Amino acid sequence: MPSMGHNPSHNPPRSPAHAASHSSMRARSGQEFPSPAKTAENSVHKALMALASRPGYGVTQALAGTIAHSWQVRGVRYFPLFGLNAETTYRLLSTHFPGIGRMMGVAWGELTQPAAFEEAGALNGLVAMLDQHRTVVDEDGTWLAHAVATSCLGEEELWRDMNLPSVTVLHDLLHDFFTILAVRNRSDMPWKKFLQKELAERAERCIRRVGGGDYAHGPGR
Repeated sequence: MPSMGHNPSHNPPRSPAHAASHSSMRARSGQEFPSPAKTAENSVHKALMALASRPGYGVTQALAGTIAHSWQVRGVRYFPLFGLNAETTYRLLSTHFPGIGRMMGVAWGELTQPAAFEEAGALNGLVAMLDQHRTVVDEDGTWLAHAVATSCLGEEELWRDMNLPSVTVLHDLLHDFFTILAVRNRSDMPWKKFLQKELAERAERCIRRVGGGDYAHGPGR
């Protein structure tokens, strides 16, 4: 059976003039057209923000950006945020984006962990570190910590992976919710790099404590 896929040989060759015209149009516009994947992500993000209970709230914006990216990359059959179960995810979406689960067709009883989450054990340490440094103990702080951890799997700067308006919004969120940790970033390091450094130092401190304590001589001593 002949393939029903696209056959490039059926297309007429593009003339140099056509290519030049296309390039000049792109140059005159001053911007590249977004990829289909980015367009899909933006559509999900718009849907989340259209249903947002507090669209001007920084946590809502961070959650919307992270969830939109996660759903676009992995699909709605997977948990959108690292480390949250179905009950907690449902409560988060119902609180910040009521109706989005129904709109996106989320099957709550069938959600599974994506492979990217299962292979990212270090994120447990990041969530624990953020949780330990929370300024206010509430659900928003918990959900923000998991959103930060999830977005650290991305390839861009953290504020871009969270689809925030600017790095200043991320800066303010981290200082508001994880003050003691955030103020240590005195040199304005990129946040992913800073969090990685803090995690490494935290692990080193743990090793030193174990090495100098009762476990120094091995088990049973």
